[in-house]
Amino acid sequence: MVRLDAMQRRTLVWAGLAVVLTAFDGSVLVLALPAVAGDFHARVPDLSNLGSILALGGLGALPLATLADRFGRRRLIAVGVAGFSVANFASAFAPSLDALAFLRLVAVCFEVLVGGVATALIVEEAPPGRRGQAVSVLAILSGAGAAITVVAYPIVAPHWRWLFAAGVVGFVAAPLIWMRLPEGSLWTRVRPSGSVLRLLMEPPWRRRLFIIAATTALLAVLLEPAGLLFTLFATRYLHMSPAGISVLIAISGVVGAASYVAGGYLSDRFGRRAPGAALTGATAIAASVGFATGMPGFVVGNVLWSAFASAATPVLGAWSGELFPTRARATAEATGAVAGAVGSVAGLQAVGVLSQSVGLGPALALTGVVALAGAGLLLLLPETKGAPLPD
Repeated sequence: MVRLDAMQRRTLVWAGLAVVLTAFDGSVLVLALPAVAGDFHARVPDLSNLGSILALGGLGALPLATLADRFGRRRLIAVGVAGFSVANFASAFAPSLDALAFLRLVAVCFEVLVGGVATALIVEEAPPGRRGQAVSVLAILSGAGAAITVVAYPIVAPHWRWLFAAGVVGFVAAPLIWMRLPEGSLWTRVRPSGSVLRLLMEPPWRRRLFIIAATTALLAVLLEPAGLLFTLFATRYLHMSPAGISVLIAISGVVGAASYVAGGYLSDRFGRRAPGAALTGATAIAASVGFATGMPGFVVGNVLWSAFASAATPVLGAWSGELFPTRARATAEATGAVAGAVGSVAGLQAVGVLSQSVGLGPALALTGVVALAGAGLLLLLPETKGAPLPD
């Protein structure tokens, strides 16, 4: 077992805190969506439009990520936590669905920033042979942040505004992260110069960036509407209670936590390419089938969705970090998020239209074909397990 030094432990603790807060912030709307829809009398197309607006938050993360490559990881992680925490608190007082959409758009911008920069930092600071397992720890902490919402919401339901108000705790944590999170040692040794976007347009980075972008966009066509509309489908079509939904999410979370560890081990043992493509493809199949097979299939499908997606997370996290140079790593992560935003909007709008004729479940299931094609594109990327990180 590889032992971490004091600096690596501090990095993991404070970057992990940022990820916990990010996951809590991002999970409130998903779990509380039926209550939000009820308060604002929103239909499925309205909620698809809401999700499309939120997905655009990834666009705002791109220019901020370029600052992380130029001025360091620590500052931008702390600023991101403060940014989404303020938007989270303000969301508690949103007077309309449009106002809530705008505030969540701002929050998503900073959430994407923190998630991408924190992943880049962990990949850079982890021992070369343990990058997958290091990212799996970050993924487990992300799951812990979402678990706070899963436990809390059934207690306060249907008062979704209370959870948004609780997000102000991140504004208190942000200065501590600024002061205590060490700056990345690898980034410090590499002197950024020139445009990071221009650097990413050079070979071999350009081809890798386009493949990652295409994969992320195609996966988002399924996973964004499926993730956002999960609780709405369970409530309106399967008549599950908030407590029942939370139990299912909790079970899936336990399975997912174990899968994070398994995925990190598989990644460091067998590489990124084969496990990444296989687990991503399995994620697409499990997620789409779960919405087309009634209550038993929904339960089993969601547990498997959680298992495969969780196992894929450390594989893809380590892989994406290793594919790009340190001078542009955070920007590359954010570029993938921009592509994901495009796919998310396409998927949400498609589901909004299709649901009017075939129903919500079949509409979500149909998008799985697109996501499966995205998983296949991963086979076009090189293996990077154990390779030195490019400057």
